[in-house]
Amino acid sequence: MITSPDWLKDINISDFDYNLPNERIAKYPLNERDQSKLLIYKNDKISESRFLFLDEWLPKECLLVFNDTRVIPARINFKNTTGADIEIFCLEPVIPKNYYLAFQSHGCTWKCLAGNLKKWKGNELHKTLKINDKLFILKAKRIENFQNYLYVEFEWDIQDLVFSDIIELAGVTPIPPYLNRKSEPIDSERYQTIYSKIKGSVASPTAGLHFTENLFEKLHKQNINTANITLHVGAGTFKPVKPGSICNHEMHSEFFTVSIETVKQLIQNYGNIISIGTTSLRTLESLYWLAHKIKNKLITDEHAFHIHQWEAYSQNGILSYTEALVELLKYMEMNNLNEISATTQIMILPGYKIKSIKALITNFHQPMSTLLLLLSAVTGNNWKTIYNYALENNFRFLSYGDSSLIFLDNMNVCLND
Repeated sequence: MITSPDWLKDINISDFDYNLPNERIAKYPLNERDQSKLLIYKNDKISESRFLFLDEWLPKECLLVFNDTRVIPARINFKNTTGADIEIFCLEPVIPKNYYLAFQSHGCTWKCLAGNLKKWKGNELHKTLKINDKLFILKAKRIENFQNYLYVEFEWDIQDLVFSDIIELAGVTPIPPYLNRKSEPIDSERYQTIYSKIKGSVASPTAGLHFTENLFEKLHKQNINTANITLHVGAGTFKPVKPGSICNHEMHSEFFTVSIETVKQLIQNYGNIISIGTTSLRTLESLYWLAHKIKNKLITDEHAFHIHQWEAYSQNGILSYTEALVELLKYMEMNNLNEISATTQIMILPGYKIKSIKALITNFHQPMSTLLLLLSAVTGNNWKTIYNYALENNFRFLSYGDSSLIFLDNMNVCLND
């Protein structure tokens, strides 16, 4: 069992608290995505711009790494036989476990949360749906309880439809709980990046919500390159860290996939990589530790394709980032893999040395959250200066809020090639 190192016990989540007034939380997106404000932090100095002008602040010929996951309408509302509302929140597929196969299936089982669970009497719920003037029944069968979750089997009586069709018909967009409102039609479009394509997330990689086709054209003219990874963002991203030592927090696990083409791009552009969001950064750092396991012949079965939350703190990362990616590339070529998939629980904390990127584009995060802990690994205690500036200068916070471009301090990055 991998345990947290002793020095992490000194990091208390209360040191990552700040006062976030409710009125500073952006409840809705701006009319135009790229009109959000942009805070630039570089060499201990803060500048201010609009996201539309991001290209003017980026290094020449840098590589932007995007998370192309797509948010699914994961909340499905049922009524039981007495008329009580029961919401099933689909988190990740169990049978089949592969996301693509689950969405293409004619019956599947998902790990779920259930709202108003006490009212769910019996095993099966029914929901009547309509497509092309034809009615059919969606059944949700409770298979078993697993810790705080349920395994729910979905069946339906029209074989022309796969689960991808079903969830689009039956589900609603799972917006963040801190918005304190129900999902509205605007969310189905705006809580989605314009480049999203691989279905599987239940929360948006919100750093990418500011990008528009117009901005992509500007980036292309500046010879700024792009690459995609896929990490399906889980609901655990909103899980609060309990008071006390961060060692007591159980980090959520998320599935990611990276293509061989992206691995090659990362090798070619090392030293000039910019992560679009914390999910992309978690994936880029997880690739390093996955390659480290490959180098040390620790990949023995499919369960080894997982990065434990404390794994990065229990191993000596002796490889440089490009050396690690070269190992990963060799492994993929040797095994005829066009892409590599794994799950990660990596918890990036103050004191962790970032290995992959030159800068991070990210929104402003909740107090006492794992995302704020990650930001502290990037900026050190300077996150407080950044957030104080944002609060004092009318920046909008959280998922639908404004953005920041954070260049890494040499003390917090490990550009060692």
